[in-house]
Amino acid sequence: MTTNTASSTEPGNRRILLVEDEQTIADVVRDYLVMAGFQVDTAGDGFTALTLAASRKPDLVILDRMLPGLDGVEVCRRLRQSMTVPVIMVTALGTEDDRILGLEMGADDYVTKPFSPRELVLRVKSVLRRSIKDYTPEPPVQSAGLELDPASRTVSLLGAPLALTAREFDLLAFLMRRPNQVFSREELIKAVWGWDFGDLSTVTVHVRRLREKIEANPTKPELIKTVWGVGYRFDVSQDGSPGAGHGG
Repeated sequence: MTTNTASSTEPGNRRILLVEDEQTIADVVRDYLVMAGFQVDTAGDGFTALTLAASRKPDLVILDRMLPGLDGVEVCRRLRQSMTVPVIMVTALGTEDDRILGLEMGADDYVTKPFSPRELVLRVKSVLRRSIKDYTPEPPVQSAGLELDPASRTVSLLGAPLALTAREFDLLAFLMRRPNQVFSREELIKAVWGWDFGDLSTVTVHVRRLREKIEANPTKPELIKTVWGVGYRFDVSQDGSPGAGHGG
């Protein structure tokens, strides 16, 4: 089912794929998204969600964790194999392990049921602001074999392209532009996610995922170092090569 908006409000004419099997929740969330100026496609199961994602090319997916046929974690994993669309996971399972599982499968954000539809719309706008640039982007940055281009939202390592989620890209961009500076998880969640508070494991998971993609040995990172008791640092020397700072 597709819902079109007649106006193009602040979010622009962006398309959201809403994947939710509880019809009452789907109707309420869809109405709030439409009022916010979005076009909305809806799916009630995982297989339909994958079909719609392939054909409709949404700008963002809101994905329920518990779905019939194919659960949200598997849908997210399959989406990540074929596209870089931002994903917000919605879960009724409020445990930290469940949230981390969703993030590890590539979700950019999560919301726990019961949630405020207004809060969800704000999360959607926040993720889209960082994944779709409607203003003049910052210039490219190069360091330690990495080349990051905000205009095209692309990253390469030694010339080979990397597949990063929207949040992974933003986190790497933030750190690369501030080499050899230490940032706490609280500072990163505010600067990169735009949250004044939140589950700090979100930062931990994204750092781990980034290390798996950019480090020669993720268990002994040379680029994104842990400064124990403080936070993380993008460690490079003056010539742009990986630094020799302490941490792991």
